[in-house]
This record gives sequence, C-alpha cells and structure tokens, in this order.
Amino acid sequence: MLNVEEKLAKSLTAESIELIPYLPYLLQDLWELGSSPKDIINMIQKNMQVSEKIKVLDLACGKGAVSVQVAKVLGCKVKGVDIIPEFVDFADKKAQEYSVDSLCDFKIGDINETVTVEKGYDIVILGAVGDVLGTIEETIQKLKGTVKNGGYIFIDDAYGNDDFDGRYPTKEKWLMFFQNAGVKLLDERFNEEDALERLNDEQQSFIVRRANELKEKYLEKTQLFESYIRSQQVECDELENEIIGVTMLLQVI
Repeated sequence: MLNVEEKLAKSLTAESIELIPYLPYLLQDLWELGSSPKDIINMIQKNMQVSEKIKVLDLACGKGAVSVQVAKVLGCKVKGVDIIPEFVDFADKKAQEYSVDSLCDFKIGDINETVTVEKGYDIVILGAVGDVLGTIEETIQKLKGTVKNGGYIFIDDAYGNDDFDGRYPTKEKWLMFFQNAGVKLLDERFNEEDALERLNDEQQSFIVRRANELKEKYLEKTQLFESYIRSQQVECDELENEIIGVTMLLQVI
C-alpha cells in the first residue's frame, strides 16, 4: 500500500519521494497547480445558489489558487488543506494579497485525515489527480462524508478512451462509479486544446529552468531532476493526445 508521501509524489508526477523536498522550488513559478479556478467558479455560479453562507473545503489545495479566487469572487468561506508547508505559506500570502484572508483558512495536513474530521460543508473540491484518497469509489465516499446532504463535489481528473491503457476510466465507467456511489454528474469542463498546449508549454518551461538550476546545485541528483522533467512531459503529452482532462461537478443524491 502506498504511503502518504508516495501518493503525494505520484499526484505531482514525481517518480520518487526523494523529489518531494524540491517540489516547492521546482513549482515556485506556478500558482495554479490543480483545478482551474475559473472553471470551478463558473460551475458554482451556474449550478448553485451562491451566498456568503456557503462553506467550501479545498483538499490538496496546493498554493491556494482555487480557494483564494473562489473566496474573492463569491465572498464565501474556504478551508484549504495541503501537506506541503511551503504551499500553505504561499496560499496565506495570496489570501492577504487578494484581501480574503478573513475568508480563507489554510492548514498543513494529510487530506486522508482531513476527510475523517471535516464535516458539514456545502462544497468539497479535490484538485489532486490520482489515488491520494484511494480508489475512485473510496474517494467519492470519503468526499461525500465531508458535505451536507445534497452537497456538491468537484473532482479534477481525466476521461480515458477504449484504446488507452486503463489507468484512466472512460466517461462511461466514471458514470457507473457515480451511480454506485450515490452521486450524479451535474456539469463538466474540459481542457481546451489550444489553451492546454500553451499552458503546458509555459509551465514546462518554468519547471525545466528550475530543474536545471537544481542540477547545477546538486550534481549528484541530476538524474532525479531529469526524471521529473520527463514525467512532466509525459503527462503533458497524455493530456494533449491520449486522455481528456476534465473537472467534474457532482451532487450527492
């Protein structure tokens, strides 16, 4: 069974937990590390009654891009949890910069523990791709436990196709998981091809530059940083050619 650090590394396409201490440096130029804040906000406004009474839980919140912008636009309270202290510190600074520090509460923690104690939210967001919370079925059940009856769940992941290797379920399989878990798909947003390619190119250039800086500083770890560059590129290629990145909005039924 994968431990927390191994799951974290996997969710950020790192092939080894040895890379974890270097992730804040490698990703320092990026704010949005998971779900698109714009997509999340648009789907909330389209599908829910928005008010300042809404409570949002942002799991694996990264540097707080979704939390801060949701709080800013919608005026609601958001709690973000991430296991990397540097990310949480950055999120706090962004909340102050956007004047929503009174609405945002960022904590360092393992989201596997968070889902067992945080209850009664209107919305829960999981921007981490993969099995950080377990299988798809386990993940949905854990997320359901954090929201009210009729509450909403955002999952950022991908639809595979029949020709892919099975690591990403097809949309039909996702719908089967949802039905079995007692949730329904309300809305979805897909990565736009041109915008995705531009974003991937930009982010990859930042990561390559920071990885090269680390290689100069830690010559003995050159292979570690080169491996991360390759894994990032593989993920970009998959998203552009083999799978469909999607943010899904579910409602508990």
